Amino acid sequence: MQDRQALVSNARTSILKGSKSFAAASHLFDTVTRERVWLLYAWCRRADDIVDAQDHGGALGDQAGAAERLALVREKTALAFAGKDTGDFAFDALGLVARETGLTFAMAQAVIDGFALDAVEWQPQTEADLMRYCWHVAGAVGVMMAVVMGVSPDDDDTLDRACDLGLAFQLSNIVRDIEEDSAAGRCYIPREWLAPAGFAPGAQMRPEHRPALTRIVGRMCEAAQVHECSARIGAARLKGRQRWAILSAAGIYGAIAREVARRGERAWDHRVFVSNGRKLGFIASAAWAALRPVPRHCVEAAKARKFSRQSLIALSDRDGVPKCT
Repeated sequence: MQDRQALVSNARTSILKGSKSFAAASHLFDTVTRERVWLLYAWCRRADDIVDAQDHGGALGDQAGAAERLALVREKTALAFAGKDTGDFAFDALGLVARETGLTFAMAQAVIDGFALDAVEWQPQTEADLMRYCWHVAGAVGVMMAVVMGVSPDDDDTLDRACDLGLAFQLSNIVRDIEEDSAAGRCYIPREWLAPAGFAPGAQMRPEHRPALTRIVGRMCEAAQVHECSARIGAARLKGRQRWAILSAAGIYGAIAREVARRGERAWDHRVFVSNGRKLGFIASAAWAALRPVPRHCVEAAKARKFSRQSLIALSDRDGVPKCT
């Protein structure tokens, strides 16, 4: 097992390669928090890559053998929480940050259950299904991130807000990546939204469906905004530099969904991204926002939230996780 310095160094390399936006925001944390965030990210990225047979979120590889890859992730994660050498720096990094912060195996299992949904090529039937997926693959990560930043596992409301930030991030990713997901045979738009528009999963990128797709995506962008506003309420409870980092990340990722909505039918002509200059702008504005109360319009917007962490956990408990065979 590598020592802490080596694990942190490898984790830093992973986040720089896998998420330039998150890497930029992470530098606003104090040193200890920043390193712990990198360690957690390394596990999230590596586990996702193993299940999807990809490299740092790149093109999907051959999806045959997904069950075995998912089992490997579960096995190595369990070893990490048991304090044993996993043979993979990213899982060792998880074990280290768990020992330092109090992350639990159950928290990690919630994230892995999201990987399991992708492994069986699961598609949402309803809006609730969509939000349940977002909970597993990103909301649960937000909860882990909050604990890494020192939020008590018993502070349910702040953890709910941390979950909301993850939900907002994932919705932004989904609306940006619709074309890429479609090319890979994946569709995260609920069937109950597609049916009234007159098309099924797999046909969403056809030119004749672009107007209807744009309206559907607009709903997802609005939901992302609601959850981002809710997350800003929780961010106000964090320490100064942590609040600055989270507000920076919220601004950067929020800009993705807002740009998709602004482009309308042309949203997928070119992949939406946030330039380095705009990232610096969001970081600067977040420094000011971190010193001020949460804007009233944001507090009001957050009241439109339809799904909370607790309701999504209940949904997942009720429906279970499909078995990958």
